[in-house]
Order: sequence, then C-alpha cells, then structure tokens
Amino acid sequence: MKSVCFYFQIHQPFRLKRYRFFDIGNDHYYYDDYNNEEIITRIARNCYLPANNTILQMIKDTKGKFRVAYSISGIALEQMELYAPEVIDSFKELTKTGCVEFLAETYAHSLSSLRDDTDEFEKQVKTHMKKIENLFGVKPTVFRNTELIYSDEIGERVANMGFKGMLTEGAKHVLGWKSPNYVYCCANNPRLKLLLKNFKLSDDVTFRFSDWSWNQYPLTADKFMGWIKDTPDTEDVVSLFMNYETFGELQSAGTGIFEFLKALPYFADQMGIDFQTPSQIFSSRKPIDQINAPYPISWADEERDLSAWLGNELQRSAFDKLNAIGERVRLSNDKRLLQDWYYLQSSDHFYYMSTKYFSDGAVHSHFSPYDTPFDAFTNYMNVLSDFIARVNACFPEGVDNEELNSLLQTIEAQGRLIEELQDKCAKLEAQKKKPTKSSKSAKA
Repeated sequence: MKSVCFYFQIHQPFRLKRYRFFDIGNDHYYYDDYNNEEIITRIARNCYLPANNTILQMIKDTKGKFRVAYSISGIALEQMELYAPEVIDSFKELTKTGCVEFLAETYAHSLSSLRDDTDEFEKQVKTHMKKIENLFGVKPTVFRNTELIYSDEIGERVANMGFKGMLTEGAKHVLGWKSPNYVYCCANNPRLKLLLKNFKLSDDVTFRFSDWSWNQYPLTADKFMGWIKDTPDTEDVVSLFMNYETFGELQSAGTGIFEFLKALPYFADQMGIDFQTPSQIFSSRKPIDQINAPYPISWADEERDLSAWLGNELQRSAFDKLNAIGERVRLSNDKRLLQDWYYLQSSDHFYYMSTKYFSDGAVHSHFSPYDTPFDAFTNYMNVLSDFIARVNACFPEGVDNEELNSLLQTIEAQGRLIEELQDKCAKLEAQKKKPTKSSKSAKA
C-alpha cells in the first residue's frame, strides 16, 4: 500500500524594528512588537486555527486514519503563547487524537547546524525538544532541520543525538536518477533513516494550486491523489512537505484550499492509499539505499542549496560576525542576553539580505519586510553592534575566551563550595539548638 506523509513547517521570526546607527548603545530592545503581533494573529486567524480545526475534523471523520506531522520552531511557539494562545490549545486538541507527530528542530530556526566548531546546534535542539515536551507532553524522535538543510555530516550529528530519522529535500542534484518516493539512510551513519520531499507534488499545492495559467488548473483532490496512485508500484512513500501557511494564507480560503484538503482522505481510501507519520514510516520500512550529500542541501530556490541565506558577501559577513560572539554569549547566565542571542539567529534575518533575482528573487522580496537587501543588512548589523557591545560589557574584551571560561568555572566552583559550607553551618547550628538527653533529665 502506498503511504502519504504530510509534514507542515510552522515558523515566524521576531522581526526587528527599524534600528538606526544612533540607537546603538542607547536602545537595547530590538523588536517590532506591533508588526509581530499583527502578523501572528492574522496568520492564526487565516491559517492556524481553521487548518487545525479542519485536520481535527478529518481525523475524527476517518476514525484516526488521517495523520500528519508538524515542526514548530520554539520562537513561533513563544509568539503563539504571547499573541495567540488559542492556537496552542488547538494543537493540544490535535495531540490528544494520537494521530499527530511533533518533530524536533532548532529552537531558533537557525543555521547553527552549519557550524561544527560549537555545540550550539545540539543545545538548540535539546531546548526545542524540552519546549515541545512541556507544551504537548510528547518527546520527538524524528528530526527536521531548519529549511530541510541536510548534509552527510549534519546527518551524522543528528544520528549521534539519538534520532531514528530525519526529513530533507529530494534535491535532483543529489538524487540523480533515483526517486524521492522511498526511505533512504545517511551515508555517514546508516542508522539514521531519511524521508525526502517530493517537491513536484508538494509545490503543486503550495505554489500552483490557484495559478490560473497552470496547465493542470484547477487542482482537485481526486486528480491529485490519482497522480500519487499512478507513481510506480514499488514507490510506496510520497512525502508532501510544505509551509502550513499554504492553507489559508499563501492560498486563501476563497481558492477552495480547505475543501481540497478535506476531500483528500476520501479519494485516498478509494485508491488504496493511507496516511502515515514519519515515525510510522521509519518503523515499518527499511532504507533501500543511502543518500550522499557531501555539501548541504535545502528546500529553498532552484539550486536547493544554502545560497538563500549565505549566497552573498552581506549574508556571510553578518553570519560570521554573529557567530564570532557566540562562545561568550554561551558563557553568560543573563536571560535577556541569551533570549536575544536566539532571536538574532533566526535564518529569516539572512534570508532578507538575499540579492538573488528572477523567480527566486520574487519569493525573497515577498517575505521580506525591507525595501532592499541592503536595508535588511544595515538594520541587522546595527542591532548586532549593540548586542555585541552588551556582551563585551559583561565580559571584558581583553580576556580571551579560554581564560574567561576558566575564570567562570573557578567562580562557579567557589560558589558551590560556599553553598556546601553554608549548608554544613546550618546543620551544625540546628544540632546545637537540639536539647541533649542530659539536659532533658536535668530539667526533669
């Protein structure tokens, strides 16, 4: 039987306010609260709530046969808690059905997996898993990296963290003649199973659903499931990975996108197709081959590489300057500093700086709040300059990281010793106040 694996990405960054050169050193709050609240509440109204209600009803109507997976960044969850807590409640209702799987990812939807000289990547994944467990009571066992970024080295790191599987892009330059409609494994660690996005069928829904100039318009549920049925019999897994905003935001309710979604299980049942989560697929199928990805791939743009975020000098300069301060930030216990560190790592900030043109450039400009990539770069670097000054104010620049780390460890050890001595003193004081047997008999 063929299985469809639906996975939806949900992420919204904390967008930066207009931060000018003269704000550096004077204003340490970087975020556009009005814009962030307006966007998350609008998307919640148009997409998250109606889509969650639709999927909940589909699960009930099919008696649990319809199943989906979500990857929600920690930063998106924070914004839902702040501005749209009813969305969190609707996800909890979906969790109760047992038909929804939550995937692990980087907390900040960051590019931290691209740096192998720190453990920032592993820390963010653990923080994200803790957030998912606290909110929904489930522990993720499958990983999905920011924007489906994957390489052999990243796969090996993910396997070493204990995940049984990972999702990534079915990039043509990696697959070659192979089909994305199978389970594969990591070349560096075959224990890690891989599911690959069928980008043709996924993009038919995300980008072409309401395109009148498309030669397959209109896209109906029976036609779409028919395409899946018509894939070769041996290709038994079709992975449909897309942004959740496809439903109600990128494709408005007026296009019929929700009706299309509701009808999928009916035609799938008629054609002998079922729906499974990534965990179910990994548990029931063995890899047919390994995927070799010596260089990182992603699901962005025509190239399916990192050029959407690190393709020009502006992006690389900002990325390097941010990460140069990382070791000192990780030594800090300042909650505000650590929070800003996460928010500034969101991959969106680098995406806005892209100078790509033609069809890919149109996509970048659609999602950017800036007039030009240079505006995005200037604004981000102003914020980053103030952030770096705050970090250096906590830890003197003249002390190198190794010496600073040793000093902080010494201070921490001394703090623990002081606590132990204080506990001993308290116990001795308590013993002195206790009446002895001889004093009791003397009173008698």
